[in-house]
Amino acid sequence: MTESRRRKAPLVADKRYPSKGRKPTAAKRAAKPAGKKAAARKTTTRKITRKKTRRKSGGNGGGFFRRLFRWVWRVFWGITWRVGAVAAMLLALAVGVVYTSLPDVDALLDGRARGSVTLLDRNGKVFAWRGDQFGGVITADTVSPHLKNAVVATEDKRFYRHFGVSPRGVASAVRINLSEGRGPLSGHGGSTITQQTAKLLCLGVPYVPSEWESEAAYESDCRQGSLWRKAKEAVYAIAMEVKYSKDEILTIYLNRAFLGAGARGFEAASQRYFGISAAEVNPAQSAMLAGLLVAPTRYAPTNNLQRSQERARLVIGLMEAQDYLTTAQASQARNNPAQLSDAAAARAGGYFADWVITELPSFFGTDSKDDVVIKTTLDQRIQTSAEEALKYIFQEKVRQGSEAQAAIVVMSADGAVRGMVGGRKTRVSGAFNRATQALRQTGSSFKPFVYATALELGYSPLDTVVDEPYCINIPGSGQWCPKNYTNKYYGRVTLADALKNSLNIPAVKVAEVAGLDNVRTVASGFGIESDLAQGPALALGASESTLIEMTGAYAGILNGGSSVEPYGLSELKLLGDEAPVMVKSTGIGERVINDKAAKQLTWMMERVVSEGTGGRAQLPGWQVAGKTGTTQAARDAWFIGFTADYVTGVWMGYDDNTPLSGVTGGGLPAEIWKETMLRVTEGMTPTPLPMVAPDPPVRTAQPQQQRRRQGRGFEEAINNLFKNIFGN
Repeated sequence: MTESRRRKAPLVADKRYPSKGRKPTAAKRAAKPAGKKAAARKTTTRKITRKKTRRKSGGNGGGFFRRLFRWVWRVFWGITWRVGAVAAMLLALAVGVVYTSLPDVDALLDGRARGSVTLLDRNGKVFAWRGDQFGGVITADTVSPHLKNAVVATEDKRFYRHFGVSPRGVASAVRINLSEGRGPLSGHGGSTITQQTAKLLCLGVPYVPSEWESEAAYESDCRQGSLWRKAKEAVYAIAMEVKYSKDEILTIYLNRAFLGAGARGFEAASQRYFGISAAEVNPAQSAMLAGLLVAPTRYAPTNNLQRSQERARLVIGLMEAQDYLTTAQASQARNNPAQLSDAAAARAGGYFADWVITELPSFFGTDSKDDVVIKTTLDQRIQTSAEEALKYIFQEKVRQGSEAQAAIVVMSADGAVRGMVGGRKTRVSGAFNRATQALRQTGSSFKPFVYATALELGYSPLDTVVDEPYCINIPGSGQWCPKNYTNKYYGRVTLADALKNSLNIPAVKVAEVAGLDNVRTVASGFGIESDLAQGPALALGASESTLIEMTGAYAGILNGGSSVEPYGLSELKLLGDEAPVMVKSTGIGERVINDKAAKQLTWMMERVVSEGTGGRAQLPGWQVAGKTGTTQAARDAWFIGFTADYVTGVWMGYDDNTPLSGVTGGGLPAEIWKETMLRVTEGMTPTPLPMVAPDPPVRTAQPQQQRRRQGRGFEEAINNLFKNIFGN
């Protein structure tokens, strides 16, 4: 029984076919699939989760907006990348077009529309520049490292890291402009050095004179700051970055930048201001040159050295901050600011330089396409003497605030101009030159030509004339009665005394005796080319002339009676050529009066200074001949005189013809003359004047009406003498 009660072991078949009604074991139930109920439970769970999510997101509307946002973003991105791709392609195409038009670097280094004129004094030293100066090519490799660093530190500190345009720089510039109350593109431009170079190249548009009103109008158009212009500038800059290396771009910039005083490029500016190459400048000089880039005319050291030095200190600070200078180097540069060269500081002969240029053919002067070097007659020591004398007199002897003007010309007997001052402001260029441009009545300074005519006709300085009330009937004008400056009459006087005391009536009578036409002929022969008065007032200087004409005419008296053409150019060469294009060694022309007459006239004029109206012009130890001149109502005052070596003319007056107060030719003009010549003759050995004492008197000069009553024989003899000398 025990055996029967035991459970029988299942058969193999039983394992294959489970018994009906037998429940699966727990393990089998666990392995069994979940079935429909499990799937339902999972679906229910997901629905609950979605409902919770919807509840949190605001319901079905949140999903809509999310889908809408995703759709808008996909559209926007699709349009943006396509537009960006098209823009990039157009930019690449534009850059490519500009790239193909860019020439070699060497063709871009000298972009001047006109040449330069360099003026040398009589000793061969540079004293002035005109036109656009270009000192020669300087490269980023050969320029002083300090100058290269100063330019980069000042203009574009990320120059070697950007691709031609600096978005950061533009954004910074816009921010600064807006903060300063300007438009976003007004003022600071945020331009890189590459963009500035593109602007200097005018985006590749050359200057064609026939297409522009002036070069200034062309340059103004190149500098305009419109948005479209900025875009074109950016394209051009990127093309340059593709075409050229960074140092090549910097080389173009260094050679084309305008730096004031007519200097194009840093080599020209360095030579102009410091007299050395841009390869040799020190940190202080480099900072001053780099500081000019922001405003060349304003910060040019020849205009205001102190302002230029202050600007340089800011540049030194930038160089120090960017580690281009050590603290010690920066301190050294600040404590020893850059100074101008002697030639630049002197700015000598501004009026003289302008005059020389205007005397040249235009293709060698104002319109020169070549670089011209002119050796002139200027003596810088004499020029300085004249400038200092004028300054001294106006400081010491003219009331403060006076607007009276003055001019001085110093020349040799052959017409070589050694010094010229055209106004009280001596450090100028392009200013109105009262020595060469102002036509003024000459007054009694014309009288020597009246007596020169009489001496040429055979009269002696000791011949006499009666100083008495005298009237002349002038057709169409009525009676004219000249008077002396003193309103007195001195009776019978010699011609020498009449000139010495500048008596008017004797001068008129002598002119009548000699013939007004003859007087005009002699004056014109001596170089007074202005229209000469037709009536008897000619003798009293009613005609107008310039100071340089009058000084040149007196030089003709000094040289023995030959005409003189004042000149300032002695030699002209094209830069690099050995043979001169023009040479001039003298201004002496044809003889006007004979040597004896000239020397007798010099004797008469010496007495004007030693005994007469020109006494204030006396030079200790020197013989001086000259003549004063004062016009009606004292609108002009003159003194022109000479030693054996130099002729100096002085004019004084107002530009608007306001009468001078208490000034005559024998006053302040004579004192200016003396102060000038004291400085000019310093250290020189006195030389006697070329003069001779007069022959004994032989006749009395009388006006034409009185002479007729004494018979016609003498008149005919004088006329015959004149015909023999001057011809019919």
